[in-house]
Amino acid sequence: MRFRGRAKSGAPADAAPPPAAEPSAPPPVLVIDALGRKCPIPIIMLAERIREVPVGQIVAVLADDAAARTDVPAWCRMKSQDFVWEETLQQGGWGFHIRRTY
Repeated sequence: MRFRGRAKSGAPADAAPPPAAEPSAPPPVLVIDALGRKCPIPIIMLAERIREVPVGQIVAVLADDAAARTDVPAWCRMKSQDFVWEETLQQGGWGFHIRRTY
């Protein structure tokens, strides 16, 4: 007899899931270094240069302005580009990986 809330593997129901592995996306074809620039400059740089990347390939934007964490994914949704993932950079800031869709 099974009870609700009990995990199938015998682990406690409130056990934390294992940490997610880093996405296995291909390396970026283009890296845009916008470190030290305030928004909207990282978005403007991305918009100007994304056409340099072949459709289906990845572009990475490096930024350390906290606004970029919301602005880059929002720009991707607005422009129908794929926001693949975000990484935290050792030197501070983030790397945003975007797949060009058209």
